[in-house]
Amino acid sequence: MRIVRLTNDTKNSILNNLLKRSPNNYTQYENAVNEIIEGVRSRRDGAVFDYTLKFDRFELNADNIKVSRAELDEAYEKLDSGLIDVIKQSAENIRSFHLKQLRNSWFDAKEDGTILGMKLTPIEKAGVYVPGGKAAYPSSLLMNVIPAKVAGVKKIILTTPPGTDGGINAGTLVAADIAGVDTIYRVGGAQAIAALAFGTESIPKVDKITGPGNIFVALAKKAVYGYVGIDSIAGPSEIMVLADETANPRYIAADLLSQAEHDELASAILVTTSGELADKVSEEVDGFIKTLGRSEIIKRSLDNYGYILLADSMQDAIDTVNAVASEHLEILTANPFDTMTRIKNAGAIFLGEYASEPLGDYFAGPNHILPTNGTARFFSPLNVDDFIKKTSIISYSREALSKVHKQIELFAESEGLTAHANSIRTRFENAE
Repeated sequence: MRIVRLTNDTKNSILNNLLKRSPNNYTQYENAVNEIIEGVRSRRDGAVFDYTLKFDRFELNADNIKVSRAELDEAYEKLDSGLIDVIKQSAENIRSFHLKQLRNSWFDAKEDGTILGMKLTPIEKAGVYVPGGKAAYPSSLLMNVIPAKVAGVKKIILTTPPGTDGGINAGTLVAADIAGVDTIYRVGGAQAIAALAFGTESIPKVDKITGPGNIFVALAKKAVYGYVGIDSIAGPSEIMVLADETANPRYIAADLLSQAEHDELASAILVTTSGELADKVSEEVDGFIKTLGRSEIIKRSLDNYGYILLADSMQDAIDTVNAVASEHLEILTANPFDTMTRIKNAGAIFLGEYASEPLGDYFAGPNHILPTNGTARFFSPLNVDDFIKKTSIISYSREALSKVHKQIELFAESEGLTAHANSIRTRFENAE
């Protein structure tokens, strides 16, 4: 794995290289995605069926589009009972964590009759997209569905692409049942996003769409934003490890590769102040690659977006971490909790040598739907608030308004909005 001396020039070069992976740079696919979306808007089920036959090679119709209870029961039979137990425990950990995020509506009343507040209401319908085939990740399904359930969303709809035989990954079906999905449709790709956004004869329109997918799914979510809400435009997976000389190089190498195996656009970066650690991590990476199943993907990922950055000081290393704003950040320093206090930008932070990134992916409870491509500077992990609307509440008595009406009128008139001022003034036109 390449070792690079960290300077302002190398930092800027790496940042520019990482940003190339953003879905915003894949504009060559936008016309195809927009064509699919418009097809679904105009022909509804007919377009969904045609695109499913074209892309997934399965003949979909109104009778087989929905997954049956019998298929869910069959999925339990296919899955190892030990894995089912793990999915159930993971779901419970995720639920417990997200329950702590719940907030209540609030109201602040004053003696003069002023009442201000915030009314919290869950959205009515949420649509969750789950990839299929080799990219089927039941863990992501749990992370999308459970916060919506905790928030109180009344109806949760899942779409996922079918195999050529119409089948759905058994793990996906079991996880959906455990998480509490209401209805599952065997539809994938941009056509699924369009169906959720606009509705068809079979698939109801939802209020928000969440969940990862390929570039066509990401661009489709971007295109329908505004008609519905979305979680984010997710980019390729990424991990950054911040370490000093006390860290275990073998653990670091293993953790870097846990993300590099996702796809050739994944990013894995170590930033450290120790040249000795950098050399040892590079050696451990080379050794692991010889034994891992997705070695060709890992090699391409590391060649494209893998770095070991050697910093002159811990402050330089921390500044780089904050500039990259990685999806996953592991801190392996002598005092990781102290180091963490200086981190401003990261999707999720893993502290200490036993908090490896896959712990967050599968089991700990915090959400693994995280901001990517530097968006941790302004985005947060998927959470309960993503499924809740906040409505402002305002009530004034005559007494309360009389104290401030002239100030409001002055403000409105200063903006040239005389009707605004008149709306307030009218209530006091007969006052002495």
